[in-house]
Amino acid sequence: MYYLNKTTSLAFSVAEEQIRAALKEVGFGILTEIDMQGTLKAKIDKDIQPYKILGACNPKFAYQAVQEEEKIGIMLPCNVTIIDNQNGTVDISIMNPEVALKVVENDNIAPFAAEVKSLLESALSNVE
Repeated sequence: MYYLNKTTSLAFSVAEEQIRAALKEVGFGILTEIDMQGTLKAKIDKDIQPYKILGACNPKFAYQAVQEEEKIGIMLPCNVTIIDNQNGTVDISIMNPEVALKVVENDNIAPFAAEVKSLLESALSNVE
């Protein structure tokens, strides 16, 4: 799978609060935020369910990645989506760094991609 996922019955805003807090607990900050629902409505007058994309970054791992592979910034930060399924559930999905970074074809990145994946899985598990 190219992503890690958790489906929760939390309200959208609560799910967002919890994943932000859980990511922070494991050393990730949010660098970017895209409100897909608001953006698509404003830009092309299309309606979709509540849908946010958060760009999460752990500076320690970002630094290591840049040291190993200068152009790795193309693959950073780790995207996190929060999507209201419109059925009383919300999906929180996070890019799987092990799968995503395989395209880089640098064996030196694999060990910390595994560590990042473990941290992201821990964050997801801390959401109710």
